[in-house]
Amino acid sequence: MVDVGTLDYIWLGILAVFQGPEAFSFLGVSISITVMMVAFGLVLGIVVGAAPGLGGVIAMAISLPILISVFGFTSDALLPVMGFLIGVMKGSTVGGAVPAILFNTPGTPDAFMTTLDGYPMAQSGKARKALKISHFSSVSGDTFSDIVLIVCAPFLAILVESYLDLPEKTALLILSLSFIAAVVGGSAAKGLLSCGLGLLAVYIGTGDDFYPRLSFGSSALSDGIPITAAVIGVLVIGAIFSELENLWNQTRRKGAIEVAKDTGDQRLHWADIRRILPYIGRSALIGTTIGALPGVGSTLAATIGYATGKRFHAKNKKPEDPEFGQGAPEGIAATEAANSSVSGANLIPVLSLGIPGNTAAVFLILAAESIGGFNPGPAVFKFSTDLNPELVIAFGLFTTMILANLLNWTIGGFLMRFLGALVRIPKQYLLPVVLLLTLASLYVQETSMSAIWFAFAFGILGYFMMRFAISPLPFVIGFVLGGRIEETARQAFSATGGDPLFLLKSPLAAAFILCAVGVLFISLRKPKADKK
Repeated sequence: MVDVGTLDYIWLGILAVFQGPEAFSFLGVSISITVMMVAFGLVLGIVVGAAPGLGGVIAMAISLPILISVFGFTSDALLPVMGFLIGVMKGSTVGGAVPAILFNTPGTPDAFMTTLDGYPMAQSGKARKALKISHFSSVSGDTFSDIVLIVCAPFLAILVESYLDLPEKTALLILSLSFIAAVVGGSAAKGLLSCGLGLLAVYIGTGDDFYPRLSFGSSALSDGIPITAAVIGVLVIGAIFSELENLWNQTRRKGAIEVAKDTGDQRLHWADIRRILPYIGRSALIGTTIGALPGVGSTLAATIGYATGKRFHAKNKKPEDPEFGQGAPEGIAATEAANSSVSGANLIPVLSLGIPGNTAAVFLILAAESIGGFNPGPAVFKFSTDLNPELVIAFGLFTTMILANLLNWTIGGFLMRFLGALVRIPKQYLLPVVLLLTLASLYVQETSMSAIWFAFAFGILGYFMMRFAISPLPFVIGFVLGGRIEETARQAFSATGGDPLFLLKSPLAAAFILCAVGVLFISLRKPKADKK
């Protein structure tokens, strides 16, 4: 029996991708089915990410059962299926910036912050340049995150998990909510209101009680509100309603609808890259760190990356540079680098601990469990001298991620430039199509008309939130994290023997709670200080 070393595992993983089952031959060169599936998944991810309301998660949910039925349950199916899902995950993160920049409607929740500077740039005739900045920043952050994943996967997740027990995880989630409520929108009171509405909505019809909570006897509410309907309604449909109102107001005031036209230099120069590189590097570190924490997600990373970049920009900007929120290229770079750098780091807890870091990672675990032969967890990274086939698969997945990044630099850039032509389509024609696609994708996922009505209801809520300058992002974060906070809090309460002070008995959890209170206190006091 031949001993297998670390370099041998890496080489076997690479060969598993490039010398796997052949899809076709091009000029005498065999192209493996895994390479083809990664490329196809990346293109599909960019397209669905660019369509508001679709997104990579929906594409992965629809694709997974189809892929398994095509490839079967053999070990040869693992890398093609998971490579396709990784391609969709990476592509949708890049593509989500397209509608955020062009139409002020984020294709994914974590692209919401991109609208703050991307859409003003598009309105000023810099749509193509904004898309290029978004693409460069997104792929740079993603590449950095993948490097950290490959180097640190066996160590970083285990280190994080050893310091975060149930009380610490609950406190960290509470800190995340308080930070977002305090930072986003500039008003802590409005942020808390938005976050509170999200928590209220997520707890309708859910919980461990025998009777549904807050359902008022309604069968539709008793099953809870679908997360897709709530998020799409508040972010996408609310933004569509707001944009339609803006178009109507333009027609009343000027008798015609303004169409943004490209003006000035649309190329991305080395001077532009040097200008945004510090923001990319800072946000990539933030996103990678957050991505390594199970269940926190890219929306939080985008928010913190944007807020950190905003503070840095305020101290270092030139007088002629635009502020964040007024078309600053640095705002796009900070957001896109942060949310994209989460994708690689999110696989650290997936591969090392079997814990999904975000919704997209759930489908990778489902694929592994459905096909068999690969069980994400600490045993994956057992570097035994006897061949460990799961470690070969792990390095094969690393190879598909590197391949997806290389394709993203090339194919992704071309597709982003092509999708930039959408800015020339009049909004009065495009927005109804976007609304139809959004509702169709929602119905495909939920297969229920009640989800459509929920989406419209939350769309109206999102519209009024925008009218009153209340950011919908804390609502989305509260809705997404609310169930997880309750679950971890219940588990921590039970694990500590029903101790009501379980959040204060752990020094780290107590520190997180103190930080949460401090963030809110400072933010609520800030307006008073400004008046003096």
